[in-house]
Amino acid sequence: MTFVRIGGIPHHIRVDGAGAGAGTAPVCLLSVGLGMSWFDWDPVVPLLTPYRTVVRFDRPGLGLSAPAPARAWPTLTGEAHRIARVLDAVGVHTPATVVGHSLAGFHCEAFARLYPDRTAGLVLVDSSVEEAPRPSRAPALRNTATRACGTLLAGAGLPRALGPLLRRTAVRAVRRNSGDGDSTPYDPAPYDPAPYDLVRRAYSTSRSLRAALAENATYRDQAVELDGLRERPLPDVPVTVLAAHADLDRTGSRHWPDRQERLAERLGATFRVAAPAGHLVMLDRPQDVAAAILDEP
Repeated sequence: MTFVRIGGIPHHIRVDGAGAGAGTAPVCLLSVGLGMSWFDWDPVVPLLTPYRTVVRFDRPGLGLSAPAPARAWPTLTGEAHRIARVLDAVGVHTPATVVGHSLAGFHCEAFARLYPDRTAGLVLVDSSVEEAPRPSRAPALRNTATRACGTLLAGAGLPRALGPLLRRTAVRAVRRNSGDGDSTPYDPAPYDPAPYDLVRRAYSTSRSLRAALAENATYRDQAVELDGLRERPLPDVPVTVLAAHADLDRTGSRHWPDRQERLAERLGATFRVAAPAGHLVMLDRPQDVAAAILDEP
């Protein structure tokens, strides 16, 4: 692992795989969803490294990256530019396949539209979907309230006392399968496979709490930004939408895969379903995520 300053903020970046550090293999960049960390891709990475150079990173405040300045808020174009600068930092100047999970699906689609010459493929893993996004009301008031909430919870010691437990609980709540392979039976009590020492380092700090709150607060703004950015065409590269599917989706209905399929149609993408899988497809069905990526150039 390494730390690189991007915009004055130390970012944690990890590069693994065939040609890591030498640039001899095709590159894929993996970006996690809201409030998650680099190690959430761990089940997928060994399936990719014989064939790809794999780049992972933590956004400011998440994982092991330093926090953003107190008054800096995430924006969609800012996150797309961050992906470009991460690739620059590790010496990747050829087109890369960008892979975004959940909220990071917004970021990676934006990267593909803003940096078409640097995009070899786009894979959206159970990406966030907003068909008719509306801007937030009173964003300044919202930001002030979010900042105050973070200060209050951090001052009360919540991250150190409950951060790792809340992380573990959230992961278990959205998983549907133990994810050990095609032959693994359905597991009604999935677990969080991340080592506890990494979970503690990433989630027992106030910076991770503040970062997650900031990403959640600006989610609608990023969706609106992407809606406007879709006036720019996607590059002529393979695009895949990989949707999670279980008996019921994370909203408690059966409509989530349908929304994912409509997203694929809108993007002219190949549509795939990972089943049984909850929202954390990379943990439940890592082989399906790897297959979607390796089908890309």
